[in-house]
Amino acid sequence: MIDETKLKNFLDAVKWDASGLAPCVVQDARDLRVLMVAYMNRASLERTFREGRACYWSRSRGKFWLKGEESGNFQEVRSIQLDCDGDCLLLFAGQKGGAACHTGMRSCFYRTLQEDGTLAVTEERVFDPGKVYGKS
Repeated sequence: MIDETKLKNFLDAVKWDASGLAPCVVQDARDLRVLMVAYMNRASLERTFREGRACYWSRSRGKFWLKGEESGNFQEVRSIQLDCDGDCLLLFAGQKGGAACHTGMRSCFYRTLQEDGTLAVTEERVFDPGKVYGKS
């Protein structure tokens, strides 16, 4: 049972920026791999808590974004933490479907800076985004 007062207190503890957003780092609950960074507003964080699936605020589209709504690669929330300054969230999630990135990669952080200054792709693609999203 949700304690509404405690939930409100948690939501009030977040220091939202001027746009009403806070960054959210997402880690795989199993192996702690950083999967992505997104933004939440108060309503998306509350929805995430209540539904148990990660919901973000899309700055580019100006709307709620339930992770996995198009791809089926949902993030089932295991834990939500708030940093010491209160302005950044950390979400531990079970990544369904194997990929968090819209490019079809497991993590959005799939490129690694090499000693020669180039970026190298260091992961295998999990799915073809053209087939999943219907665009190239």
